Amino acid sequence: QVQLVESGGGLVQAGGSLRLSCAASGRTFSSNVMGWFRHAPGKEREFVAAISMSGGSTYYADSVKGRFTISRDNAKNTMYLQMNSLKPEDTAVYYCAADSSTYLVVSTRRPGYWGQGTQVTVSS
Repeated sequence: QVQLVESGGGLVQAGGSLRLSCAASGRTFSSNVMGWFRHAPGKEREFVAAISMSGGSTYYADSVKGRFTISRDNAKNTMYLQMNSLKPEDTAVYYCAADSSTYLVVSTRRPGYWGQGTQVTVSS
């Protein structure tokens, strides 16, 4: 079992920055591939980014590439998403997710564990 808690969401103006955090407990953190997803009203849930167990490999959706950076600190059992140059279309609830399988997180986008989500609102 893995428990995930997101924090760091809020309201920001377009062009601004936010850093999301995801604190994990339960199964050894470094045994999980971690990811961020988002869900905006009226849209399907969208993959944002993922990071391998060691942090050596990262994956990004084209819509956030070059603006968002995913990272993790295995000593602190925490994953981060640094979001720069935010746009109104980035407005969504952002979810942290985890699984021991890279395939489930990155390819099928169906990881086994999810956080409760944190709201990010970008005003124009």
